Amino acid sequence: MESKSLAAGPAPPAARAALRSARSIAGRWGLLAALAVLPVYYAVHDLVSGYPGFAHGHATTTHDLTYVVGNLVQGVSNGTIWALIAIGYTLVYGIIELINFAHGDVFMIGSFTGTAFWASIGLGLATGPLSLVLGLLLTLIVSMFVCGGLNVLIERVGYRPLRGSPKLAPLITAIGFSFILQNVGLLWLGGSPAGVSDLIRQNDTVLQVSGVVIRRADVLAVGVTVPLVVLLVWFVGRARLGKAMRATAQDPEAARLMGINVDTTISLTFMLGGMLAGAAGLVYALYETTIWYFQGFEAGLIAFTAAVMGGIGNLRGAVIGGLIIGCIQQLSDARIGPQWTPAIVFGYLVVIMVLRPRGLLGEETREAG
Repeated sequence: MESKSLAAGPAPPAARAALRSARSIAGRWGLLAALAVLPVYYAVHDLVSGYPGFAHGHATTTHDLTYVVGNLVQGVSNGTIWALIAIGYTLVYGIIELINFAHGDVFMIGSFTGTAFWASIGLGLATGPLSLVLGLLLTLIVSMFVCGGLNVLIERVGYRPLRGSPKLAPLITAIGFSFILQNVGLLWLGGSPAGVSDLIRQNDTVLQVSGVVIRRADVLAVGVTVPLVVLLVWFVGRARLGKAMRATAQDPEAARLMGINVDTTISLTFMLGGMLAGAAGLVYALYETTIWYFQGFEAGLIAFTAAVMGGIGNLRGAVIGGLIIGCIQQLSDARIGPQWTPAIVFGYLVVIMVLRPRGLLGEETREAG
């Protein structure tokens, strides 16, 4: 007797609902567990096994959370730079669904512009505090407007004529602009990393709380990023042009029918993204005191990862993604080794994409809805 194979029917509605619920719970709590594993592990390790330290001039083993909290503080300050760059990616993608691969190199031009401008106005190690603050504020404004204008020019020349073309065409154009800007940087300062003046004495201590050191570089990064992000969130949420950006992101054709100038709105989006990249470029130059023509490639890749991790198209997601990557990088550099840091960062990205494909805060683009 031949046995008959029965075709498997669809799962009952109750089973499908239970499966969806289990996936949702696994995605939410599994994601939180994945994000917490490194800091929690090293916090427990420092309390139980301790870490090398010094007391009264002698090597000792210290059992407290000072080291891991210090890692996280530096990670947050480093992550604010990635957050500023990531916002530019997420703004442009939210409007025209394009990954602007030239964005990281616009950030590089911001570093070059800032260092050249502060040298031209005479800022140096001997400059007084008030003159230094005013000079750096002017340098920040100049870097932001130069990079904002450069991004608008790239959109007008390279992306707008290809707006109705297949998506591969503007993508390749973006890569082409990336190479063009890299070669501009190569001609500007040469192929070797160039040191810049440590104007703010970035390693000097501003505050020390229970052994955790807050440096001038940390204050600079957070002090520049937080007001810019708050202002941008207010602008997008409250201002008339910000509402036009959100309407264009949801449906460009409907926005055009409602009287919104879509071309101007897209140019404004590129300008805002470029201005934030310019601010990040100046902060990076003061933070690292080293710049070179290839810095935009690595920074752009990390910032794009942050935007995807947070949820491409979501401003708050880009900031959170940048801060997470900054903390992961710092913990990996200090505890595991910098040679492993890129693998660990992208390993986290893979885990997050598996558990939550839309990123931490989902998407605010047309494809999401």
